[in-house]
Amino acid sequence: MALITSDVDRFQAARPRLEAIAYRLLGSASEAEDAVQETFLRWQAADVRRIEVPEAWLTKVLTNWCLNMLTSARARRETYVGRWLPEPLLTGDPMLGPADTAEQRESVSYAVLVLLERLSPNERAVYVLREAFDYPHREIAEVLEISEAASQQLYHRAKKHITDGRAHTEIDEAAARRIVEEFLAAATTGRTEPLVRLLTQDAFAVGDGGGKVPARTKAFEGALAVATFMRGLFKPGAAKRAHVGGTPEIYATTANGGPAVVAVVEGRVVGIICLEATAEGIVAIRSQANPDKLVRATEQWSAADHPEGPLYTL
Repeated sequence: MALITSDVDRFQAARPRLEAIAYRLLGSASEAEDAVQETFLRWQAADVRRIEVPEAWLTKVLTNWCLNMLTSARARRETYVGRWLPEPLLTGDPMLGPADTAEQRESVSYAVLVLLERLSPNERAVYVLREAFDYPHREIAEVLEISEAASQQLYHRAKKHITDGRAHTEIDEAAARRIVEEFLAAATTGRTEPLVRLLTQDAFAVGDGGGKVPARTKAFEGALAVATFMRGLFKPGAAKRAHVGGTPEIYATTANGGPAVVAVVEGRVVGIICLEATAEGIVAIRSQANPDKLVRATEQWSAADHPEGPLYTL
């Protein structure tokens, strides 16, 4: 049945929320866009006059499509080259979704997106819908076709996994920038000691190159090992410039609401380093260098102004 203009407008009004849900569920902006497009095709094929609550219908279609994608994604990630990490999004990207409450901001933090990978698809769906979008368990149960009690149980289980997996520290944008500036100042001295002082003793660093960019599969663990690796990573050199096709400019920014380092070559984002910081120091450094997962970040970066300029060049 052909959609009339008002039906298309109704879907477009729901699109930002659908994209934000899909991104949290999948950890990938490109896959989230695919899921939303598939939801639109199903909306287009449906008899929308008979859909009593369009928002609920769209959420159910999208969520179940994402659950199918998660199931197949787990199989694909078993053959993924190196460590799989989510696709980071720069501050201001509408796909990050609502950020009015601490729970909403937490749900899209890079550290939580990593932890969500440990949950079952249903646990992940319940956590996202409840924590980030405040859906009541009655509606979540209808979306997933489970009982309300089962939804509550899945949520508490997911929440425990997330809470046990990290020490939550909320950081505002100004504090995030200071963390990145201190990190870069220490990383570019050519010495390990300044970096070690910023890291927790159990800090680790891991990267995702997707088999297209060199990235260590096994994490560096411990402050000294991480500091030594970072010292080498931020050492200027012709080989680095040749590898990325130019001189990387290093900026301080935020990604997924947390402190981040962005490396840019002629307007193209070639790497994003997400720093997970606590009151004790930087506990985790996760680097995304897979070019397939930096396309949207490049689009967002190119569309924005950067008056403060780079802090460092390699």
